[in-house]
Amino acid sequence: MRVAGILRLVSILVLPLFGLSAPVAAQETVDLELVLAADGSGSIDDAELALQREGYARAVANPRVLEALTGGIYGKSAIAYVEWGDASSQVTIVDWTVIDGPEAAAAFGKALVEAPRAAWGFNSISNAIVYSQNLIETNPYKGLRRIIDISGDAGNIGGVPLPVARQAAVNAGITINGLAISRPGSTRPLRAVSLEAEFREQIIAGAGAFVVTVDETISFAEAVLKKLILEVAGLAPPEIANLPAGGRLSFAED
Repeated sequence: MRVAGILRLVSILVLPLFGLSAPVAAQETVDLELVLAADGSGSIDDAELALQREGYARAVANPRVLEALTGGIYGKSAIAYVEWGDASSQVTIVDWTVIDGPEAAAAFGKALVEAPRAAWGFNSISNAIVYSQNLIETNPYKGLRRIIDISGDAGNIGGVPLPVARQAAVNAGITINGLAISRPGSTRPLRAVSLEAEFREQIIAGAGAFVVTVDETISFAEAVLKKLILEVAGLAPPEIANLPAGGRLSFAED
């Protein structure tokens, strides 16, 4: 079956499972629609989950990130935070929040760190992409840019075929960026493909797509900060430097 046919089949049979409906009428124009889709699967323990959330909460409130979020034409961006697990487990932890200043950023971070854990199971990155695309296409905002930011410590397991989910997002004008949390053994056992390579070759996509890889938990918060600066500001590769120890930056292959 041709890719176009598969995409149509997914739209008919699969997307309704995620509650997809026609896009709502745009009520507010923003510079950026950003879904932070973080790994909440069983491989992430409670301490690591808290570390992820704290890293994103601090990053969104950081003056440099906040300047990028509010420094565009409209002076505001809309962000949602999702945690995902297996094919049937995607949860919006913090719903769409318009970031237009420090108070909104602080409120977003507070809601994030205080929310209970909800996702479970293995790593269906493909269904996380479908779910995140749904959030973007049905929210009450119209962004000049649309981004899904996927972070995870393993490759895709189950769900919609990854190439189909990925292409559907690209067709909708969405860029998929990645944060690969590399640990010993984070490869495909039969192919010995590194997690960084899997993110670069099979997950990230769209205009200017990139993946940041971190090898050590201690560098996570700094990597999130630098990644969001690059992501939100839409900077060219030379504009980001000095990634934390164990951090690498790579871009989607043509």
